[in-house]
Amino acid sequence: MIVLDIETSGVDLVKCGIWQIGAVDLETGEEFLEECRIDDEDELNIFGKHTSITLFGKTEEELRENAKQSQKQMLEKFFEWASKIKINNCICQNPSFDLGFIFTKARKYELKIPFHFRSFDLHTIAQMKHFEIEGKFSIKEDKSRLGLDLTTIIEFCGLEDARGYHNALEDAKLTAECFSRLVYGKKLFPEFSKFEIPEYLIK
Repeated sequence: MIVLDIETSGVDLVKCGIWQIGAVDLETGEEFLEECRIDDEDELNIFGKHTSITLFGKTEEELRENAKQSQKQMLEKFFEWASKIKINNCICQNPSFDLGFIFTKARKYELKIPFHFRSFDLHTIAQMKHFEIEGKFSIKEDKSRLGLDLTTIIEFCGLEDARGYHNALEDAKLTAECFSRLVYGKKLFPEFSKFEIPEYLIK
């Protein structure tokens, strides 16, 4: 399965662009990481607000740097890599975001998507595991509190994340590690081996 994460110039999948794709083959551990420039028409748009602030360690000038490959070229490389993965479903923290962007850009560039439209949602898996253990979902202020950050899914899986900025491959590996701990009760990557799996997740 393909564990996928992307970095974008905002949250609007039509108006904003993808500037980084990170992925891991869950079965083999093979990694993918590519970065590109966003298209000229792509906006920097965070939660409906236009901005020129630094995003995830990148300035707008860096996101539009002409020397970098195009989004189409990056997607072509990702699709070529993904087409070789045996089980062609994706695992994402939020598939509607990551795959929504991927599918939208694939249509824009008329590229054939090499993986299935069905995906595994880490958030739902984590909530079901929480319900299995606690007898209730993890809810705060009438909303799910399980996100891929320091205090929620990562903490629930016994991990820590002290990074300042996100990186698509690092997030994909963190997603894969959480998936492995939630589903199999097992560690996955050496870099997370120092973090013990909570007893409630061990099979």
